[in-house]
Amino acid sequence: MKDLQDLTMTELLAKSRDLRQELFNLQLQKATSQLEKPHRIKTLRKDIARLETRITEMKKKQEKQAQPKS
Repeated sequence: MKDLQDLTMTELLAKSRDLRQELFNLQLQKATSQLEKPHRIKTLRKDIARLETRITEMKKKQEKQAQPKS
């Protein structure tokens, strides 16, 4: 999680897209019984959730900064 703190929004989105593509490929391998490391699917899902959480945090922070102060 510490390495996610240093990434920009663009980098986070790119990493999320890459992990989702990898997850899709692993799910295809699972469906065709060619998957060698089934635990990798669970790990990827958790990594994607961490990324999405960080993206949401950054969006909320940006929205909070964009609001005019009264």
